[in-house]
Formats: sequence, C-alpha cells, structure tokens
Amino acid sequence: MGAAASGGIEGVLSAQPASDVAIVGGGLAGLSLALALRQGLGPDADIVLFDPGLDRLGADDGRCSAIAAGARRMLMALGAWEGVAAAAQPICSMIVTDSRTRDVARPVFLTFDGEVEPGEAFAHMVPNAALQAALLQAARAAGIDLRGAAVDAFEAGRGGVGLSFGAGERLSTRLLVACDGARSRLRTMAGITNVSWGYGQSGITFTVEHERPHEGRAEEHFLPAGPFATLPLPGNRCSVVWTERTADAERLLALPATSFQEELEQRFGHKLGWVKVVSKPRAYPLGFAMARSFIGDRLALVGDAAHLIHPIAGQGLNMGLRDVAALAEVVTDAARVGLDFAAPSVLERYQRWRRFDTLAMGVATDGLNRLFSNRSDVLRAVRDVGLGLVDRLPRLKGLFIRDAAGLTGEVPKLLRGEML
Repeated sequence: MGAAASGGIEGVLSAQPASDVAIVGGGLAGLSLALALRQGLGPDADIVLFDPGLDRLGADDGRCSAIAAGARRMLMALGAWEGVAAAAQPICSMIVTDSRTRDVARPVFLTFDGEVEPGEAFAHMVPNAALQAALLQAARAAGIDLRGAAVDAFEAGRGGVGLSFGAGERLSTRLLVACDGARSRLRTMAGITNVSWGYGQSGITFTVEHERPHEGRAEEHFLPAGPFATLPLPGNRCSVVWTERTADAERLLALPATSFQEELEQRFGHKLGWVKVVSKPRAYPLGFAMARSFIGDRLALVGDAAHLIHPIAGQGLNMGLRDVAALAEVVTDAARVGLDFAAPSVLERYQRWRRFDTLAMGVATDGLNRLFSNRSDVLRAVRDVGLGLVDRLPRLKGLFIRDAAGLTGEVPKLLRGEML
C-alpha cells in the first residue's frame, strides 16, 4: 500500500472531511463511474474525483472511439449521451478484407450489418474530446466533487482509506477506485503487478475528409503490418486507425505532408473519391497488459488501470465502461442492503464478474493480431477460409455483433439501459 501522510492512518481516517468513494482519474472511465455511483448511491453520497489535469481533460485528444450499443445505453441512462449525440455517427455496416498494401483489389471476406436490434446500431463513432466534455458537464451537474489534484499516497485502515493529496491535504474514503490509466500510480502503490508485453506496433490515428459519403460503413483492412481501419464520422469524414510497426510509424510521421498523403491513399483507396488529412496524425504504442488482481484492500481498478488490449477489435474503451457498469452495480447492491460496499466479498464479486470477460477479450485480440499481422501465405489462406465460413453463418455473425455490442453473458443493468 502507498504510505499515508505523517500522523498515521487512523489519524487520517478520523479527520474530516470524509467521502464515500474517491475516484482517481478523470478520463472517460472515471467520469462515467462517478455518474453511475451518483445514480446508484443517491444524491447524499459524497463522491470525490481527483485529476491534476482536470481543466484540460480531453482538450488535445484527437482520437475517436467506437461506443458499443451497451455502452451507449449506459451513457443514455446516466444522462450523458444527449451531450454527445450530435457528434456521434452510427456504424451501419462493416466490411473486413485481407490483403497486401500494394494489392490492386481487396476482396471482401466478411460483412456485418450494423444493428443489434431494429433501429439500434451496434456501435457509434464518437470523438473522445466530445465525449469527455459531455461527461464532465454531466458530472458537474450531478454535484460530483471534482478536484484538480493528484493523490500522492494512501493507506487502508479499519473502515476506510486515508489519502494525502495536493499541498499536504488529507481525506478519508470508504472506497478508492483507480481510473488513472495504463501507468496507474495507484496500482503501483498498492503493490499490484502487471502481466504485460509490447507488440512492436504503433497505432497512427487522425481524421480525414473525403469526397463521397461513407454511408455509415466501417472498413477494416488486414495488412501484413497490422490493421488499417476507416471508421465513419458525421459528414464526409472518417477516423483512421492505421497500425504499423513502430519504426515504420515513426518514419511515416516524419514524412513531408505530400509523401504521407501518398502512403495514405495507397491504403485508403479511391472508393470515397479524394481524401484529405484534417487533424494532426499521432502515434500510440500498442501493447497488452493485465493486472494480476483487479482489487486490493478497499481498492478497485477500472479501465486501463486494470487491463490494456490491442485495438484490433475497437473494444478497449468499451471494456472499461463495462467495468464501470459492473462495479457501480455491485457497490449499489451492497449499499442498499446495508453492507460495507468496500468489503472484500463485494469487491471480489466485481473481480469475478469482470476478470474472465476481460481476459477472454485480451486473448482474442492478441490472437487476432498475431494471426493477421504477418506475411505468411499459409496463414493468410487459413484465415481467409475462416472469414468466408463465418460470413456464410448469419447466426454466428449475429452472436459476434451482440458480443461486440456488450450484450452477451451477464450484462450489468446500465448496459441494458436500466437505471441502478
């Protein structure tokens, strides 16, 4: 555990003010959890969220995310979707190809219709900055105590956790939640280790404008270096997620604009007419990480603090939002029957609920990346046969769509669109 400030843990726990839940990290998962707990625990619950970059959250995030149907239902139930709906684009269909960069033709091996229910898209593309702003506005309206400070140390004691933050300030809380990202300081302070590895790949992300309408179609082209995905945004725009070996990604970003454009067009093609880069391309290293435990003493890990997976299936943020829905539900259920909602048995229920699903998705995305990101003609033939077979089995495709939408297995209430 992180060390408490001088004066001893019991002194911190007996000090005022105290909170019910303290969340560290004001990203998409942290703000969503604050809203979910406000709904579940009620208006009198004291929920504090810490983030030293509170005033600039999401301001420079040019990425976009695919929000699965279940996650969208949760955001609607939390009152946050209305603030981002105008910036969202439903994915109406999706195609998957398998080819080489210089191939003239890219045969389509797999197609998906975009609905999980009539009139409900299986996912919406949303700019991260717009979603961040909508969640922040909803959190302020809900009376969440937002503090622009970092938690420097913590220690669990009888009945609570003592925190020190800012300029020597202290606070006690019943439950501490780490939503502070893949390099979580709280996870490290708690002594929870990670199983992790890198892929030697980076994802280049940016937005493009194009001549013809995309009609809500997402495309994922599996190329030897990694997937190249074009994901529809409102208007004649797409978000591009372009995976390359890290050295090649760095080389591409260093190219003059005209040369980068040529490389883009070679992969993007001309199906949508001319294409123009309209945001600054940025590269993010890709890797896998899984915390050995999602919980500690009065501590829960959520989102990237607990797990990091390859973006090949676009499920990273959605996995974090499923964590949010599950943790909020187990905490709410315990509180309503008068139990200590940070007790080991309650947090263990959260871990059981989320760990298998997360591990299964991590293994699946890791396997897909290894299967597709190579130059083997034998593996290419095998995977293309497999894609073709799946494309001919509509019931199996429907199961894949519902699973990607977060609507299979034990689905938390919020992901079903129900209030806590």
